[in-house]
Amino acid sequence: MRVFLTGATGFIGSAVIPELIDTGHQVLGLTRSEAGAEALAAAGAEPHRGDLEDLDSLRSGAAQSDGVIHCAFVHDFSKFQENSEIDRRAIEAIGQVLAGSDRPFIVTSGVPFAPGGAMTEDTDCPPNSPTPRVSEPAAMALLAQGVSAAVVRLPQVHDTEKQGLVTPLIGIAREKGVSAYVGDGQNGWPAAHVSDVARLYRLALDQHKAGARWHAIGEDSVRLKDIAEAIGRGLKVPVVSLTQEEAGAHLGFFGAFAGVDLSASSALTQQRLGWRPTGPGMIEDLDNMQYVPA
Repeated sequence: MRVFLTGATGFIGSAVIPELIDTGHQVLGLTRSEAGAEALAAAGAEPHRGDLEDLDSLRSGAAQSDGVIHCAFVHDFSKFQENSEIDRRAIEAIGQVLAGSDRPFIVTSGVPFAPGGAMTEDTDCPPNSPTPRVSEPAAMALLAQGVSAAVVRLPQVHDTEKQGLVTPLIGIAREKGVSAYVGDGQNGWPAAHVSDVARLYRLALDQHKAGARWHAIGEDSVRLKDIAEAIGRGLKVPVVSLTQEEAGAHLGFFGAFAGVDLSASSALTQQRLGWRPTGPGMIEDLDNMQYVPA
């Protein structure tokens, strides 16, 4: 299958490419730059120039492909809501090309922040989620337009270089000289190693099911206190507890998330796709990364 991959030069997309190529797929990878085009060619993918705001480039890439995996997102958290709208328009533009066909369209979302127990693949994205990312509802809306869309929900995806929302927490700890968690730190976030996540995208493509929601979760919940302590060990800084009020001033944008308890399961994904996460855990990766001292 010829697959159009957005975010192809990014953290997750670059791991998806060898998964696809090694199993016989061809990859048309979206890139904004000549350096990105060279990296894609070296990885065995065909470069396709454009970006998320160049809707014509997205339509063109989709038109040339048998399926689309959408991993791209503008990771500027100071403009998160604006970037979520850019993401929505990109998803809708690709959907216009795929409408009326059975070509798979796999859209990336986050595991929704929602109270009341562990999120499963059958749990709807709550309308009052504090995360304004709109990729999942945008993808599900395309089903009524004849688009064969599915969603991969991502937790904190990590290796020893990046760890999702934990990466900026490391930067804040380095800047402030302390590693912080909120309250007793018993709240947790789900996580998965990037190699496991890449394999899940490939399985979701090979066993595509319209309307499916897949959970790329290797660990259901990693405690924020454990994360803060691992960061403290790495940076050799004290670990402190903050009140929710203090978290806003200390952590900025991330203060709203640091006290949230989010547990989520991938049991149905594992059962339905035969996916088994085998990569290192979040704390293991945090303990094995190279830290720039605070």
